[in-house]
Amino acid sequence: MLYVNPHATRAPYPADLQDIMSIARAQQSREWLAHWDGLAPGSTPLRTLPGLAASLGVRSILVKDEAKRSALGSFKALGAPIALVRLLLREFGAQGFTAQSLLKGEHREALHGFTVISATDGNHGRALAAAAQRIGCRCVIVLHAHVSDEREQAIAAYDAEIVRIDGNYDASVEEAAALATRHGWHVVSDTSYDGYEVIPRDVMQGYGTVAAEVSEALDDDASRAGAASPVTHVFLQGGVGGLAAGIVSYLWERWGVWRPTFVVVEPEQADCLYQSAIAGKAASASGSVDSVMAGLACGETSPLAWRFLQPSVDAFMTVTDAQAVDAMQRLARGSDTDVPFVAGESGVAGLAGLALAAATPAMAAALGLTADSRVLLVNTEGATAPSVYAALVGESATEVEARQQAWLAR
Repeated sequence: MLYVNPHATRAPYPADLQDIMSIARAQQSREWLAHWDGLAPGSTPLRTLPGLAASLGVRSILVKDEAKRSALGSFKALGAPIALVRLLLREFGAQGFTAQSLLKGEHREALHGFTVISATDGNHGRALAAAAQRIGCRCVIVLHAHVSDEREQAIAAYDAEIVRIDGNYDASVEEAAALATRHGWHVVSDTSYDGYEVIPRDVMQGYGTVAAEVSEALDDDASRAGAASPVTHVFLQGGVGGLAAGIVSYLWERWGVWRPTFVVVEPEQADCLYQSAIAGKAASASGSVDSVMAGLACGETSPLAWRFLQPSVDAFMTVTDAQAVDAMQRLARGSDTDVPFVAGESGVAGLAGLALAAATPAMAAALGLTADSRVLLVNTEGATAPSVYAALVGESATEVEARQQAWLAR
């Protein structure tokens, strides 16, 4: 399904939004993250897939591969640490703490009794647990019924305390907030709700690193101020909207009225952003929410993220679980011209949306998708649940990575 957003504009990036998230703040977050040894040094790969582009009838496809960001295996490694650091600086800044000293673990004794808590579908909680372990504070993670044991174990490996509840992701968000109120803990969530926007803003600002690296990789005469973006379309995952807002805000500020066409893609049963676009305000999903795309199985739109998405995202679309699995398999196979690589269930939503649009003439026309289109995708995760990945793709992530190395060594 596709919904063209009547509220999307081609105006310059608004000043009121720039006061919340900006390129300057994204750059500061990026500089801070350089001091965290939980991230791989340098930028993640921006992969060119000419064979896939030809098969879908577009000029080019670029995929930013966040699976290579860290051992955590997802883009969430950029958001949770920044939000935690900014929280601690607000709480302890008068004591001389700095982002660098926090991320180097220099204040572990002072922070021993400080507790952070969050709900998660897996990746955000794992990133928060890893950052808390490094910094030296206590971390509690609330998991809902659909989070796999495999993902739970990956979070617990970073010394997080796990609380299990029945229900879905939205129920776990409510439980985390209730526990924080009861015990005086601090919620570090990637979704906003009434009275809670500062930390989700910080999480989203960390995601700007992805857009900053893309912009640098594409930096040429065509990408200077006053010229069109070197990519024409950006297909992004949905979820509560945090990733999309973090990337869209950066690219919108960078290219202004010449920004690319933004398309947000969600599971058909977890379509809260799609429903928000129809309603004209932050809304809830229309389906069961449960999806193989576990990281996108969210039923409630982040109101803060929606402030950025409503005026900028040109279209919202939904895909099936089967279409996501097909996209995982496509990227894993590779070809003579395209490097094979590991993309997790949620990491391929953008490609699933692009493939659907390219195969549907009415959708392609509505999006302005043509043989001249230059498309950017973001693979937001690798095999964060290895057994699930192997079952869906038909081979293990290790096998795909071995073929990748052989391809690169040719």
